[in-house]
Amino acid sequence: LSLSLQAKMSRPVQARRLEGIDKNVWVDFVKLAATYSKVNLGQGFPDFPAPDFLTEALTRALGGGNHMLHQYTRAFGHPPLVKVLAQFFEKLLGRDLDPMTNVMVTVGAYQALFCCFQALVDEGDEVIIIEPFFDCYEPMVKMAGGTPVYVPLRPNPPKDGKLMSSADWQLDPAELTSKFSERTKAIVLNSPNNPLGKVFSRGELELIAELCVKHDVLCISDEVYEWLVYDGKQHIRIASLQGMWDRTVIIGSAGKTFSATGWKVGWVVGPDRLLQHLRTVHQNSVYHCATIAQEAVAQGFQRELTLYGKPESYFVQLPKELQRKRDWLIQSLNAVGMKPIIPEGTYFLVADISPFKSDVPDVPNSDEPYDYRFVKWMVKNKGLAAIPLSAFYSEAHKNNYTNFIRFCFAKEDATLKAANDILQKWKQEKTSS
Repeated sequence: LSLSLQAKMSRPVQARRLEGIDKNVWVDFVKLAATYSKVNLGQGFPDFPAPDFLTEALTRALGGGNHMLHQYTRAFGHPPLVKVLAQFFEKLLGRDLDPMTNVMVTVGAYQALFCCFQALVDEGDEVIIIEPFFDCYEPMVKMAGGTPVYVPLRPNPPKDGKLMSSADWQLDPAELTSKFSERTKAIVLNSPNNPLGKVFSRGELELIAELCVKHDVLCISDEVYEWLVYDGKQHIRIASLQGMWDRTVIIGSAGKTFSATGWKVGWVVGPDRLLQHLRTVHQNSVYHCATIAQEAVAQGFQRELTLYGKPESYFVQLPKELQRKRDWLIQSLNAVGMKPIIPEGTYFLVADISPFKSDVPDVPNSDEPYDYRFVKWMVKNKGLAAIPLSAFYSEAHKNNYTNFIRFCFAKEDATLKAANDILQKWKQEKTSS
């Protein structure tokens, strides 16, 4: 008996599909920010409140007479929510949708992505990922047995000395075309893109669509920032382009749409022939999302449907407010000598930190990229947290993009002012030294 109690397991306990994907930039940098930072512009969530109409809807759902809202609802989405999402997306896509087969509710957009990769990607399938990319795409593809194939957006700096825009980061059409083969199962599109804030133009989307149709490839379209578009730019939905509805899964997020990231309500919209397989993964993993949160989000969408396109719509007001915050942060960063890349959408802006090479002490024999070292130094010495851009690249390409870091500007004015104060003080120290 004592022998069996002492015997350690010698066989590997970890599933092979987890090999090499255990590192996570958020775990390290969130911990670092919590320890040292006075101002955290790292992680992508607002520190301002969700809109009153949404929190009031939650309170009503919680305290109202309908005790069934505390129980399971339909596994693939609370009926009032899938119904209003179908009505909303019918407007946006210009086609009829069946709430029961064309919409599924998920635990945030994160689980929507997980369902897509698990349901649609097989051992040996290739999945094209556009760099820089939201960092979970790569491990999720690998966990499904797929092989990520990377194609970078390449920066073309403007000649006139103006600040670069996220629109200046572009796909090379020949390079993109060369990545499609008979092994390609899907391409992941993220527009507006996190971390760059790039909003893909109609021409860029038409090229992707043409290649998807030609090679019979699926498109996993991550559109969580669909309402957060600035400077009069337009978010074009790739599923609305010719030949694309039938091969596209659209992913959305109440967290980003209604500034309530902790609610973890997301959705997928697409043809039943694709969604039926996502439903299989969903029912065998999380099965169900919180009923009360779905009820409140349904009421939020109901309100937005009646105000669609009107100035008092939250979807009109939020981007205006965020554009003002973006411009403020651009000014603050520019003043200290970081070169911000003006984002056309999202919560994020990327800044070029190459002028700061002399500020950050060199670490001999360190294989840590410069942007990682810079962010750690900045958090510890200046109290300001950001995220290194190379975290959003594959191993093969990350060394080409270590002169950039990502900031989140979806913050209270007080937070942005505190960041501005840190940057101003830093500027004074630089000029006096």
